[in-house]
This record gives sequence, structure tokens and C-alpha cells, in this order.
Amino acid sequence: MFKAALSAVLAATLLAACSSAPPTVAPPPPAPPPPPPVALSPRLVEQASAYRFYMDHATAIAPSFADGPAVAQSLRVGVAYEPNQLLRGAIAYAAIAALQDPAFVAGVKTYAGDATQRREVAYRIIKDPAYAAVMPGSASAAALAIAALGDGGQRLYDAGKAVKQSAYDIQKQPWSKADVTDRDARLGQAKTLSSSAITGDLAETARLTRASNGAEALGLAAASPAAPPYTQTVIRALAVAALAVLGEAGDANVDTVMAVMAEPNIGMCMNLAKLNLYQCLAVSRPHYEDVFCLGQHAMMDTGRCMIKASGRQEPFEPKFIPTVDPSKTYGATKKPAKKKPVRGR
Repeated sequence: MFKAALSAVLAATLLAACSSAPPTVAPPPPAPPPPPPVALSPRLVEQASAYRFYMDHATAIAPSFADGPAVAQSLRVGVAYEPNQLLRGAIAYAAIAALQDPAFVAGVKTYAGDATQRREVAYRIIKDPAYAAVMPGSASAAALAIAALGDGGQRLYDAGKAVKQSAYDIQKQPWSKADVTDRDARLGQAKTLSSSAITGDLAETARLTRASNGAEALGLAAASPAAPPYTQTVIRALAVAALAVLGEAGDANVDTVMAVMAEPNIGMCMNLAKLNLYQCLAVSRPHYEDVFCLGQHAMMDTGRCMIKASGRQEPFEPKFIPTVDPSKTYGATKKPAKKKPVRGR
């Protein structure tokens, strides 16, 4: 009797357990939103493209001149940049170079997952661009930015040096000694071109757009990580690149990013190059002197500013000092020999 009752109780319990609902399980928390894509505003990419347009055309100026019109055409190419735009373009191009470094992009992305943290880090970079120079991967990204600025500046400087040398070489040709026609108009045109904005090539703009978002390699040679300190130009390039990774360098924030790209030291260097160019053209008369102004001030001085912006050692041009032979006299005249007094006879 007892066993039968116990069996009935156990069967009822088992039946109740089988008919009860399964325990409620809390759903997993929603996944955090993905970080924003890496991207630069088209206005910033266009600045980089304009910089590349000038550098490509200026470094292509050949040091062989056959007549005055050839000199005038090369001079128009060499002077055709507005200093502030060229500097912004150089920083934007260096930022795209920094974005080619996967370690830097991955390091900055660690701060991009949480929206609050992302905005906080972006605020710190905008407030102090040097904050980007201590982020993970910054040393290898800085090396790419330095190479982008320094290599281009050195090519322009070397091309200008060859043009400057041709100013001496062509003096043997009669046409080079003729005065430039309408010198005042030529100087005025140089000033106009120096204040006009450059437009980049469409194909290059598209290529740089793909490079900025990781869809295409920029084609820069690999460089060893560069230890700080960095120049302000390199620091600001890293800052722009970091803001792009954080999703804070798009059209909505482009004016703020443009302010980050202001760098007065190199800006002053480039403005001084322009001032020296104007002064040179103001006193230049024959064609070979215009060639000198083009090579020295439009090309070499501008290239030197870019090299300085990268932090590399600036090129040094020693002054020409002729070799003096101590056994010879240069420009000396012999003193007249004293004549013996004639005695009266």
C-alpha cells in the first residue's frame, strides 16, 4: 500500500516536471555598434591632390632652355602655388601616408569602439595634436609621413639645383643675355599665380581617396619607425590621420580639421621663399637671371621648406670660395722702381 502511494507521488511529480515551462534565459546584450569607417573629407583629399599636382609638375621642369618663351613657361609652372594651400596639401598628403600604416590604424581603432570614448579622444587630439604622436603605432606612421614630405621636398630641391646651374650654363648662348620683355607684367603674373588656388588632377584625387580609406596602397617604400621628437608638420599629419580613423575628419568636421592643419613655422618659410622670388624677379633683366630666380627661390627654397617640415637635415650649399695660389699675386701691381738721381755733370 505504501509502495503504491509512493509510486503515485513520484509519477505525479515527474509528470508535473515534464509539463512545466523551461526556465527563462535573459537575451544577450546587443553588440556594440561598429566603429565608423576610416575616411577623410573630400576637401582634404583635394588639398593633398593639389599638393601632388604642383610637386609633380615643378619637379618635371627640365634644366635645358632653348629660348625666352621656354623660360617664361617654366617660371609660370614653378611659381604657381599659394603657400598656405600647399602647406595644407602637404599635411593632408602626409596624413594619407600615415594611414598606410596598419599598426597605427589598428592602434587608433582601439579607441573608436565606444562613441563616448571616441569623441573624448578626438577632442584631445583637436585640442593638442601632439596627443596623436603617442598613440599605438605612431612611430611607424610618422616614418611614412616623414618620407612623404622629405622625399618630395628633396626631389624639388634637386630639380631646382639643376635649373639654377643652367642659369650659368646658358650664359654662353646669346638669347639668354637679352632682356625679358615686359618685366613688370611678368612679376605681376608671378604674384597672381602665387595667390591662386591649385586644382588637383581628377585621377590623382580618386587614387588618394582610395588610399585614404584603405582601398588602395599609396606605393610608399617601407620605412623604419621614426622616434620622436617630430616636427609640428608631422605631428599635425598624424593628428589628421588619427581623426580620420576615429571618424572625425569627414565633411561635418572639416573646418575643425583645417584648423588643426595650420602650421605657422613652415608657412613663414614658404612665404619667405615667395618674397625672395618677387625681389629676385623685380631686379632680374636677362633671361638667364630669370632662370636663376626660378631655380633658387621658386624650387630650391620651396623644396628646402618641405625638407624642413619633414624634420630631415636641410641641404647645405657652400659658398664658392676660389682657390688661392700663394705663389701668385692677384690684382697686385708692382711699385715703380726708384730711379737713381741723375748727377749733374
